[in-house]
Amino acid sequence: MPPHRFEYAQAEEIRDAFDQHDVRYLFIGKSGAILLGFPDTTQDAELFVDKAPQNCAALVNTLRDLEFELTEVQRSEILRGGALVQLKNGPFDLNLVFAPDGIERFRDAWRRHIDVEGFPVCHPDDIIASKVAADRIKDRESLPRLMAFRDYWKARH
Repeated sequence: MPPHRFEYAQAEEIRDAFDQHDVRYLFIGKSGAILLGFPDTTQDAELFVDKAPQNCAALVNTLRDLEFELTEVQRSEILRGGALVQLKNGPFDLNLVFAPDGIERFRDAWRRHIDVEGFPVCHPDDIIASKVAADRIKDRESLPRLMAFRDYWKARH
């Protein structure tokens, strides 16, 4: 079976369910960049989630509504705001990031975020800062294109 691909309909499902439960989050990574108009694909949705206890509890309920089958370990990690929780046991692949590399605090990223048709998206500078700080090979390979996109995006906004 081919790997899943992040699609706009999944972003809508996330937005609508998270809004219904008042979960504070931001699209980050390539999924965030794609919502800003970056011409690329990615396998999963990546979300930067506010790790406040009440938000994490609402997130668990939201994920159940989205039909993710959380293991007890995943549920526990989400409730404590663990660094990263990867979910591949639902309708699509989802990465929950509670402490992305290169971004100090959720509230700082929230102040800089961009609203794209109701989708809360990390500012391109934060997406890039996170990829630079993570320093993974796949991120280093995509950084020149992301930086060129950021410059193009800033010129237009």
